[in-house]
Amino acid sequence: MEPERISEGRVVAFIDIGTNSIRLLLVRINPNGSYFPLTKQKETVRLGDGEFIDRILQPKAIERAVVVCKKFVELARAYRAEEIIAVATSATRDASNKVQLLEMLKEEANLEVCTISGTEEARLIYLGVSSGLRLGNLKALFIDIGGGSTEVSVGDQTQCYYLYSFNLGAVRLTNMFLPEEAGPVSEEQYEQIKNHIRHKITDVTKDLSEYDINCSIGSSGTIENLARIAFIYLHKTASESFEKLEYEDLKKIVRAMSAIPLEERRRFPGINAQRADIIIAGAAIIETFMEEMGLSEIRISKRGLREGLLVDYISKSEFSYMITQMSVRKRSIMQLGLTCNFDEEHAHTVTRLALELFDSIQALGIYKFREGERELLEYGSTLHDIGTFLSYDTHQAHAYHLIRESNLPGFHPEEIEIIANLAYFHSKNTPKKKHPNLVGLNKDIVKSIKVLSALLRIAEGLDRSHNGVISHVRFYIASTDSLVLETHARHECQLEIWEVEKQKKHFKKIFGYNLQSKVIIKQDAGVPLVLEGGAEIEELPDIEMSSKS
Repeated sequence: MEPERISEGRVVAFIDIGTNSIRLLLVRINPNGSYFPLTKQKETVRLGDGEFIDRILQPKAIERAVVVCKKFVELARAYRAEEIIAVATSATRDASNKVQLLEMLKEEANLEVCTISGTEEARLIYLGVSSGLRLGNLKALFIDIGGGSTEVSVGDQTQCYYLYSFNLGAVRLTNMFLPEEAGPVSEEQYEQIKNHIRHKITDVTKDLSEYDINCSIGSSGTIENLARIAFIYLHKTASESFEKLEYEDLKKIVRAMSAIPLEERRRFPGINAQRADIIIAGAAIIETFMEEMGLSEIRISKRGLREGLLVDYISKSEFSYMITQMSVRKRSIMQLGLTCNFDEEHAHTVTRLALELFDSIQALGIYKFREGERELLEYGSTLHDIGTFLSYDTHQAHAYHLIRESNLPGFHPEEIEIIANLAYFHSKNTPKKKHPNLVGLNKDIVKSIKVLSALLRIAEGLDRSHNGVISHVRFYIASTDSLVLETHARHECQLEIWEVEKQKKHFKKIFGYNLQSKVIIKQDAGVPLVLEGGAEIEELPDIEMSSKS
């Protein structure tokens, strides 16, 4: 799996051949290290159907898997993929006839497949899920319920401390306990499944209890579907933004689904009809884990093994620093900026100046910022111009929509809303109360947008020429109702001065202070400087220019 240099950019396909489904992730990895998902595909093939009693992959299951993999390979080639990385998990590794499957995949689908161990599967799932979460030093328990196995791990943002794989899966347990069950599932049957699971996980739950676990994250189609069912059936909402599965909710929906026959269960609110026959066994796994670990809820992640393959691939490339040295949030922001081919130097200059303005006002104590606002200002400043690659004239609106639709890993929806609106209001329009972007937003979010955008507008003006002429900026108090904006410049900066003048009225509206400008120009000896009115000054190391509002 050693990737070559990505200096020319490349399309790479990642295929996860699971017990229940086969998944494809097709990604363009750009020369600057950013990547852009081209497509995600999933097909239910039930490779493990009928296998877990005699450990033999059934001919029809093999045929279904080969057909889907062939289709995915053709799709990858249509996108001109230079590499296809494919792994097979539980159903394949446990089968006595796995060689037959692997040879057919090679001959008929032209696909080389690596069968990975349960521990490696757990590691890749940890990489995929943790890469989309903001954990910091908090330790999380990761649980992924597959068709043939369940993987658990404990880790923080950068390190995994524990990995384990059980031969417990939604398809495997259905084959064992409910092979021909078309009617309701009795409470006795359900408890029988849970007792089997409890016996299998006893030693591991003891190991897990030794870790100081701060939160639990669940991944896989089974857990996702259970969370969706809970939201739609119990909370009467069609929202797709379900973020957690609560233990009490899980018990209610399992009892409701178990009480009805399979055909009726396929129409249960929120259910994926293709999972109706295996959802009860899958629910038993997560319910038993939550009971044994004392979990009242579990957060939902839509990432998994195929994203882990991508993270693992990039970590072995020249862009490994994006995985090893950047936080999830910083990486999300940089990925989006690089994908949009943003002016990185200008973005960093504006961000630096915006943060200096923020720190200066905070130090003066004239405004009390909310926790986290500085970081959101940083990210909004970094992405403020990303819409220019679509259209300069309307780049603010394009930036707003790009950020909102990018589903930035590591951020809450409210935070994405603030970042997107900072990009929208960084010039031209000001955030007025009845602006369509702000209608329906929480008043604290609106306040953050107004205050932070006022600082970003000044920072953007201070690099209006995109040449990094401003080296440092700060506020200081001039009087009870006035602040001075002291700007240090490397040379003449009349364009930047004019831009700041435009923001003084809006600044007063937001912060309640008149704004005066003071510019200190650090002039190299012997280099002429043209000031207002065309006066030429030579060999003056420091020049001050002041203007009052």
